[in-house]
Amino acid sequence: MIANKLKHLSLALGALLVCAVPLVANAKTPAKKGKEVATASALKEVHAVPPMIDDLEKRTFQWFWDSANTSNGLIPDHYPTDSFASIASVGFGLTAYGVGVERGYVTREAAAKRTLTTLRFFNESAQNDSEDDATGFHGFYYHFLDMKTGKRFARWVEVSTVDTTLLLGGVLFAQSYYDRDNAQEQEIRKLADDIYRRVEWTWAQQRTPLISMGWTPGGKFIEHDWKGYDEGMLVYILALGSPTHPIGDDAWSAWSATYSKTWGEFYGQTHLGFAPMFGHQYSHTWVDFRGIRDAWSREHNLDYFENSRRAAYSQQAYAVANPGKWTGYGKNVWGLTASNGPGGLIVKQGDTERTFHGYTARGAGIDYISDDGTIVPTAAGGSIAFAPEIVIPALEEMKSKYGKYAFTKYGFVDAFNLSFHTQTDLRTGRLVPDVGWFDTVHLGIDQGPIVLMIENYRSDFVWNVMKKNPYVRKGLERAGFTGGWLEKGADAK
Repeated sequence: MIANKLKHLSLALGALLVCAVPLVANAKTPAKKGKEVATASALKEVHAVPPMIDDLEKRTFQWFWDSANTSNGLIPDHYPTDSFASIASVGFGLTAYGVGVERGYVTREAAAKRTLTTLRFFNESAQNDSEDDATGFHGFYYHFLDMKTGKRFARWVEVSTVDTTLLLGGVLFAQSYYDRDNAQEQEIRKLADDIYRRVEWTWAQQRTPLISMGWTPGGKFIEHDWKGYDEGMLVYILALGSPTHPIGDDAWSAWSATYSKTWGEFYGQTHLGFAPMFGHQYSHTWVDFRGIRDAWSREHNLDYFENSRRAAYSQQAYAVANPGKWTGYGKNVWGLTASNGPGGLIVKQGDTERTFHGYTARGAGIDYISDDGTIVPTAAGGSIAFAPEIVIPALEEMKSKYGKYAFTKYGFVDAFNLSFHTQTDLRTGRLVPDVGWFDTVHLGIDQGPIVLMIENYRSDFVWNVMKKNPYVRKGLERAGFTGGWLEKGADAK
């Protein structure tokens, strides 16, 4: 499998990537011998979901619970095959554990124990400038770590600012979620605070006021910064909210200064574009952008939540139009984002040649189109909170039609391609005769948006926890966001 570092690192190398509901305390029934037991969900439902979605949420949560190394809390990039750890997977997993508690999949005690193990590891792991004997540097962490040792997986792996941010999403979730007055949860809160405060955001500003994509001991800083609309939104929010190493007030305006390059109409939807759906999902898993607006969204009378809704609709419309004439595309089979694929091959089909990619940032938007017939279920699944009326039918139909090959005990596999039928050695996945290519692994960066956005759609749970976090609130306010739940008196519930 080609490592998913390409999603971010290829950007740096110049590739194509360019309603609040109160939280309800768990109603626990003490088990014998004083042990806590998991119970049915204590969450109040904002939206009911059909059985298939309820089942998908539980299966996807289980991926995180089963795949983690319980001795250090690290979660793999992909599973069930052997893999390095992904710090982004860890961030999604730390958040998913809270969902598991509230849904009754695991006890709060078990989730807190797993979370504490994880935070202790990141707090105690080596931070230095060596090539091979560190987990991170200046408070940031390497994108991929060895699952057992927790050190940099290989010398091609960068200290990643965005993946550290996704890790911090889970760390700050833990800080706000585990609010009980006992030794375990008190330590979680302290460690989470220490880990966040240690991140030296200003160190990563090699071209102030922007933030670099990453650093390596050998190559030093990546010569590209986070700017323009994509998953880097959360990078700036957390950097602005830092109490120890905050970036300047001019950073958000610099980050958003290039929005005009991808603002326009794409397949019937006028919105701020980013071709792969992950750019419309990742920051939203932790931040509720409904009703809060920065200067740009006030000017365009459009909040970022609505923007992501339009992006989902444009992807569906693109699949219905199917300009590439790929097999299977339609109203309920759609979704392009970063994923594995059949492999780097050029195949002659009739009078035409088709190119099939391995891991790449597939997408369809005003900025670019990268489409080789590979459908990625998380593109739709992670958009359920934005557009449930088109996402739920899509997930149901993809399972109904292709579940035999694309759905496992952990939910949807990473991706599938119904246009690929070439017998060849595959780096990942399998070829089903007369059907197509289906991946055989699940990726943490796919699973995270599915489980967390299903829960946000159902109960606003993750969003409401994060509204209590003072650092997230401060970051949003310094970025110029106003309105909605940020207004004074609009308490986070």
